[in-house]
Amino acid sequence: MDNISIARLLDETASLLEIDSADPFRIRSYRRAAEAVEQQTTQLSTIAEDPKQLLAIAGIGKGMVANIQALLTTGTMPLREELLQKYKPTMLELLRLPGMGPKTVALVWSACQVCDIDGLEAAAKAGHLTKLPRMGEKFVTKLLKDIEDHRKNSSRFRIDKAQQHADTLINLIRAFPGIDEIIPAGSLRRGRETVGDLDLLATGPACEPDVVSAAVEHVANLPLIDKLIAKGQNKVSFTLRNNLQVDVRLLPRASYGAALQYFTGSKMHNVALRQRAIKRGLTLSEYALLRLEDNVIVAAASEAEIYNALDLDYIPPELRENGGELEAAATHTLPQLITLADIRGDLHMHTEATDGRDTIRQMAEAALARGLAYIAITDHSKNLAMTNGLDDARALAHIKRIREVDLEMEGKIRILPGIEVDILGDGALDLDDSTLAQMDIVVASVHSHFNQPTEEMTARVLRAIENPHVRILGHPTGRKVLGREAYAINIDTILKSAAQNGVAVEHNASPARADLNDLHLRLAKKHNCKIVINTDAHATEELDQMRYGITQLRRAWLTPADILNTQPTAEALLKNLRPKP
Repeated sequence: MDNISIARLLDETASLLEIDSADPFRIRSYRRAAEAVEQQTTQLSTIAEDPKQLLAIAGIGKGMVANIQALLTTGTMPLREELLQKYKPTMLELLRLPGMGPKTVALVWSACQVCDIDGLEAAAKAGHLTKLPRMGEKFVTKLLKDIEDHRKNSSRFRIDKAQQHADTLINLIRAFPGIDEIIPAGSLRRGRETVGDLDLLATGPACEPDVVSAAVEHVANLPLIDKLIAKGQNKVSFTLRNNLQVDVRLLPRASYGAALQYFTGSKMHNVALRQRAIKRGLTLSEYALLRLEDNVIVAAASEAEIYNALDLDYIPPELRENGGELEAAATHTLPQLITLADIRGDLHMHTEATDGRDTIRQMAEAALARGLAYIAITDHSKNLAMTNGLDDARALAHIKRIREVDLEMEGKIRILPGIEVDILGDGALDLDDSTLAQMDIVVASVHSHFNQPTEEMTARVLRAIENPHVRILGHPTGRKVLGREAYAINIDTILKSAAQNGVAVEHNASPARADLNDLHLRLAKKHNCKIVINTDAHATEELDQMRYGITQLRRAWLTPADILNTQPTAEALLKNLRPKP
């Protein structure tokens, strides 16, 4: 069982305890443990036999060690089984509905044996709920509407889609005179792969208390609004046509930093920060950092002021997940995170030769316009028939054409010939070794047989890594964000093998993949893996997706030195990749 599964089971147990009206402290202990486990880069299954190593994880106590060991041994734990005997797992979703607190959920279960949203809706429509305490016609009418809204709003949005909506809204809001700064907060600012809603924080002269009402009216009448949820003194909430909820807050400059810090989160980061403030005789809220003894404002206008007043270096938003960032900020050991400007090359992209839209030359010119010094053209191999993949003869002809265009660019940008070769079901590669030997960049990727068992998939990829022509392992887990789960693979074993063989592992910057994810990237660094970041672009504009990949690298605490394609030239890059046989 991997860490994500352990964390999910602990979090579900906390929700079941909440339904059971258990002690709040006990509920919080399971929530904290779930978050702690999710943040670990070391698989707990590898250290579970040593309780001291588990106890060394913040948020894991002796009782939780026993629970984790039980989960790893049996796949469950006594308390979870006890609660599942009393309640049903599907009841957890009921807690997400407005008005359906733990006691109400337990009451509905006891009276009607309702354990999921469909059953709750049926009971409401049949009139069964109105017979229960505190559930009159008004409550049931609202509940049915809440169920309808929940079904529409339960989806999440990929980071790039959320960013596009944010950019559009920011331009519309900024059109109002006197609003001069708008920043997305929440999970979008922290760079999470998916976003549930948008928090936009605006400031400027038009946001001061005595004049903000006109700005509120401007926001409340934006043309993209599908449904206006609420309009307050300085906040407007609404949904877009795709049911993405947006909260816009119009804030005075004097408290903007405090609000930005608070609404950026994460929740656990903010809890730890508030605890640090209390220890120093201060209190931190979305309004200001105040001295407790006299309510004097210590800091509020900027985030940097707030962190500095708490004896911390400024913490970039991508690191605010309560994963050790406060300790690093206190000891001045935060990494100098990688930026988009550090990237000098892109080693995975496709052209019209297979399933791309644009030519080699067009991709090269677009990369040059974005400041890159080198690229690799890596079209598909023949196994992907739907992509018009290259067989050996076409691949060799393609190499020749790539080298011709490289000469045509007259040294303004280097174009390296490459291939994204399929890893077949048994781990063999889709092209002959003699063909791969002609390539500067060989990216090996899985594109088929996703349902293989863990041992078979792991052995398959290990065989590919051992092929001496492979220099990069492409999108190593095969997942697609909000589209397809990762295939079953022992990623720890894969990363160790890649490190031993000198094969670089890819972070695929496409927001549809974001693979490796941030936790796997931290594990890759721990294993001394070589890492590259690529866009996997299939058209010139997709080269801009590099920005989303950089965000994930930053979430993984990575620096320019951790990423190979920060090397200034193609020659320097090639020297740092696995040597060609």
